[in-house]
Amino acid sequence: MSKSKAYYLGDIEAQEVFPGFEGRFIHSEKMSFAYWEIAIGSLLEEKSLPNEQVISMVSGRMSFIVDGEEIDFHEGMVLVIPPKVNYSAKAITKCKILDVSYPTRQDIK
Repeated sequence: MSKSKAYYLGDIEAQEVFPGFEGRFIHSEKMSFAYWEIAIGSLLEEKSLPNEQVISMVSGRMSFIVDGEEIDFHEGMVLVIPPKVNYSAKAITKCKILDVSYPTRQDIK
């Protein structure tokens, strides 16, 4: 039986994974939680992951292109990206997002 665990984000060291993208990461047995702080103007080059992602915009505005469709992604929105779908993004303002992935992401573990 697994045990529950509480985290304080301030205790997790931020890592710059991509230029302008600093993340704090928590991994459960089957999911990854990435708390991103993104600098204005930062670009996420086109990529796809084998994971399903659910991204919640906590604050800010980004322009996402998901499978060729442009999305004006702003505070209060939630974006679901299926596995193996191409996407890219640009931060229009400073942003904070929560990115939840299933299964656990190995590239940020």
